[in-house]
Amino acid sequence: MLDTGDARPITLLLVDDHPVVRKGTRELLEGESDLRVLGEASNGEEAVAQARRLTPDVILMDVSMPGMNGIEATRAIKAEQPGVGVLVLTSYDDDAYVFALLEAGAAGYLLKNASEDDLLGAVRAVAAGESALHPSIARKVLERFSASATPTPPEDDLSPRELEVLRVAATGRTNKEIARDLDISPRTVQVHLANIFSKLGVGSRTEAVLHGIKRGWIDPKNL
Repeated sequence: MLDTGDARPITLLLVDDHPVVRKGTRELLEGESDLRVLGEASNGEEAVAQARRLTPDVILMDVSMPGMNGIEATRAIKAEQPGVGVLVLTSYDDDAYVFALLEAGAAGYLLKNASEDDLLGAVRAVAAGESALHPSIARKVLERFSASATPTPPEDDLSPRELEVLRVAATGRTNKEIARDLDISPRTVQVHLANIFSKLGVGSRTEAVLHGIKRGWIDPKNL
């Protein structure tokens, strides 16, 4: 995952079966000096192959495509490259798609009616290891996973400070905001998050937060 202190551009792979959508998205992204599109794919199989070849920081992933769909492609890519950020960009907000993609390892989920600013912000957030969920999607996620939580002692997995960082991260705060709230440096926040990801076997903040909700470490009422 791209370090927020890294000066190099955020690299991207665009995955969508509609050439017009890819063209418009590419033009938007390439208008930003800190973003660089490395390639495109029109289906899941191409996405897996391109991700393996190009190793982008962020993949913009559609859901419904011929052959391998976005869910299967996300699962396959995350199995090979846990650190890559998958940002779903789709017109589908059905619960089944949302939960399946997040379970597969997607770090963000945006609807195609999102504004250009929201899309650019989501790309940068995912590249920085942060979550990027449309508000309506976030509510669904909290309701679904908190309802099926199986409480387990967090101290078996995380230190008290790591648990504190995870709980603040679950509120959607950036690394700088977490650092300010906990009176530590942004770099220390990054180190804690990296340790959390490693201990939980996840590759993104979204996955870590879902892990915490499922185990009862994070109370949605406090978010």
